[in-house]
Amino acid sequence: MPTALANGITIAYETSGDPAGPPVLLIMGLGMQLISWPQEFVDGLVAQGCHVIRFDNRDSGLSTKFDEAGVPNLPLSYLKNLVGWPLRTAYRLADMADDAHGLLEHLDVAQAHVIGVSMGGMIAQMFAARHPGSTLSLTSIMSSSGRRGLPGPTPAARKTLLTPAPAGGTREQLMMHLVETFRVIGSPDFPIPEQELRARIARTLDRSVCPAGVARQLVAIAASGDRSSLLMQIRKPALVIHGASDPLVPVACGIDTARQIEGAALHIIDGMGHDLPPQLNARLLALIEPQVQGKMKRHSQAA
Repeated sequence: MPTALANGITIAYETSGDPAGPPVLLIMGLGMQLISWPQEFVDGLVAQGCHVIRFDNRDSGLSTKFDEAGVPNLPLSYLKNLVGWPLRTAYRLADMADDAHGLLEHLDVAQAHVIGVSMGGMIAQMFAARHPGSTLSLTSIMSSSGRRGLPGPTPAARKTLLTPAPAGGTREQLMMHLVETFRVIGSPDFPIPEQELRARIARTLDRSVCPAGVARQLVAIAASGDRSSLLMQIRKPALVIHGASDPLVPVACGIDTARQIEGAALHIIDGMGHDLPPQLNARLLALIEPQVQGKMKRHSQAA
């Protein structure tokens, strides 16, 4: 696995497809790794002629871990964020966006179509606002602007988000914890088959396990706050995709994100939750293709 020194840390990454094709930078979500992108999705982008760049965010996968920062108290951090108290954090989403930009510089890629899911969508938003010259387009999937007043997770989704993996647990205990998490937040109309879900999780467990990194990333999200003012500065073609049945980041968050970005296109998918089920792979690729082929223009309003 190649690595790059970017923004002062080591980032593990992987590239696929024709280097001469449209560059597409994929940014994964909370606690996930570059291999968490469904291979069929990556292959679909490659089939569209894209040069696909995936990487592990800091504190996940094989990239730099911030273990010296310790493990944050998630329930306490949640309460502090609820009342608006400042949070101590090892880094913020802006740092993670700069990591991604540093990776592109390392790869000598001047501009890219940036696609992010969940926390990765937040990072992609920050990337587009902080590095407009390096952004060809923005696609934000099942993400949020972070604006206060937006609805939060359902009680079940909040509980699974704040419940840490069993300390010192066996592989099977970790597997069951993650299976249950994905069942709670997943797409009700498009459930991932049990065998495939367990295979996805097994690949991530074999590669890296870092519960403390997940906690630090979660606090980084909370500490980064409202991105509305930054979203209003984005002047690139923008696509927002959200599931109507998302229990973790409710669909109102996707609608708000699209409203904050001038000319953004909004697509709401009925029955989709907070995951990337194989049943929606072709639909997602069809929505994204005009972006990465440079055919999507800025819209007069989100629709």
